[in-house]
Amino acid sequence: MAELNGYDIEDIQVGMSASFAKTITEADIVLFAAVSGDNNAVHINEEFAQSTAFKGRIAHGMLSASVISAAIAGRLPGAGTIYLGQNLRFKAPVRPGDTVHATVTVTELIADKRRVKLETVCTVAGKVVIEGDALVMATSRAQRAG
Repeated sequence: MAELNGYDIEDIQVGMSASFAKTITEADIVLFAAVSGDNNAVHINEEFAQSTAFKGRIAHGMLSASVISAAIAGRLPGAGTIYLGQNLRFKAPVRPGDTVHATVTVTELIADKRRVKLETVCTVAGKVVIEGDALVMATSRAQRAG
């Protein structure tokens, strides 16, 4: 694999995995709220968030889950991958300053359709915060050549 180019479907095997990590900053949360329109006070208002079960602000779930997309696009399968679906289960909050580690693991290949099924897990300090699975379409050397 060329580190920046990722893997073609011909090179992917069940059990392969890759990870990407990102620290969620205050700026990330504010910018995500602006871009998405999700201005839920639990994300942007500390005083309000203190009154919730979380006892403080938390990052948007979809912001935290976006680290999975970075692992897929940047690591496995890599550049040129097309997202087809993602299931997510949010297990624990992510707070400003937390580093989210997303790991994707190949669970199934449908080579003739260039489909790759992935287990997706995000952790913070070793604790699972998001788990799920994704379906993506990988690139193919055969398609580029023909």
